[in-house]
Amino acid sequence: MNASTTDFNDRMLSLGLARVSEAAAHASARLIGRGDEKAADQAAVNAMREQLNMLDIKGVVVIGEGERDEAPMLFIGEEVGSGEGPEVDIALDPLEGTTLTAKDMPNALTVIAMAPRGTLLHAPDVYMDKLAVGPGYAKDVVSLDMSPSERVHALAKAGGVRPEDITVCILERPRHEEMIAEVRATGAAIRLITDGDVAGVMHVAEPEKTGIDMYMGSGGAPEGVLAASALKCMGGQMWGRLMFRNDDERARAAKAGITDLNRIYTRDEMVTADVIFSATGVTNGSIVKGLRREPNFIETETILMRSKTGSVRRMIYRNPIR
Repeated sequence: MNASTTDFNDRMLSLGLARVSEAAAHASARLIGRGDEKAADQAAVNAMREQLNMLDIKGVVVIGEGERDEAPMLFIGEEVGSGEGPEVDIALDPLEGTTLTAKDMPNALTVIAMAPRGTLLHAPDVYMDKLAVGPGYAKDVVSLDMSPSERVHALAKAGGVRPEDITVCILERPRHEEMIAEVRATGAAIRLITDGDVAGVMHVAEPEKTGIDMYMGSGGAPEGVLAASALKCMGGQMWGRLMFRNDDERARAAKAGITDLNRIYTRDEMVTADVIFSATGVTNGSIVKGLRREPNFIETETILMRSKTGSVRRMIYRNPIR
């Protein structure tokens, strides 16, 4: 019997979602360290799409590889799945960290999230100013309207520690140079990352493991929705504000149905219902281990999470090489 279109059975769908991220990771395995970002991304896209179309869902890609005219597959608005089963929104990044993969650097992931139709923010492909902290803090302990130094002091006070005990994760970009200097002036430490800000945000949810207390800075808005999906499962707070550099980007927002261009979105406004999230390691990182190749098999680690139950699974998948 087919599932109702309103029956989002996250428990049953979650393992299928894990297979999707695992397939994308496996497909990119042979391209780790080969210096070809496009080939690595395309291999992951092909595998992810093939696996998605095996799931009994009526899926629509709301966060994907780009607009229809920019991406031949997994474009925004593309319908995926068998066409049977629940109607769902899908946010994905078949290879979060194409440069990291091409250079064999840490924290490259394949990432996908799924939620009931109409519950994931249709973020246009623009920048988003992001701020995230882990679980255990009072609501709105920090905000995007604070300066970087005010955020550090507020978080330190809330945690009963000194600013020197806070570590902030920031994407290493020229646009963040002033922010980096201001954070360092408080005495706080900074973990700079070169790419992969979905993993960067996820770090705050496991500070004992990663050493990261707060994430801040601008990056892709689509990645912001994926990161919010992860934090909804893992715990923690996140805020995002879209940034527009020109009329073309403002037009993209209008096309996505966004009218308030200055709105600050909370985690639960970016992801308004229960969500499932899966990420598989491509290169070694602090969230999951990277692919391990042996003569006869490839081994991956996947983190699979459901916000409804707060469950976090870590799964090792060993797949024979045929």
